[in-house]
Amino acid sequence: MNILIVEDEPLIARSLKKLLERKGANVTWEASGNKAIEIIKDQEFDRIICDLMLQDVSGFDVIEESKERFSIDEIGVKVIIITAYSSPQVLERAAHYGCLVLGKPFEDLDKAIETFLKGK
Repeated sequence: MNILIVEDEPLIARSLKKLLERKGANVTWEASGNKAIEIIKDQEFDRIICDLMLQDVSGFDVIEESKERFSIDEIGVKVIIITAYSSPQVLERAAHYGCLVLGKPFEDLDKAIETFLKGK
């Protein structure tokens, strides 16, 4: 499974990368939302784990730009949003894309890793 992690917090990104690789995933990490958008246009990923609050653009911007390559249904399957700010507005907008939202810090890390690998 090819996974892209879009996360600007290095500790979180490195930890997720290591845990997912131990489960056999091929993981790419990008801290910049704009660079992630370019990678998404050029490479194939089974799952995109995207933080909502990035330094340069929002996770929703990454999702919007992904619509050039993927349908809304594909985005709903591929993209999982991770955020410490899961307000009703965030959850409503994520539901518009069909994306699952996991809050940070993860309540159950093993369950989060399983969700990243298996999806909804």
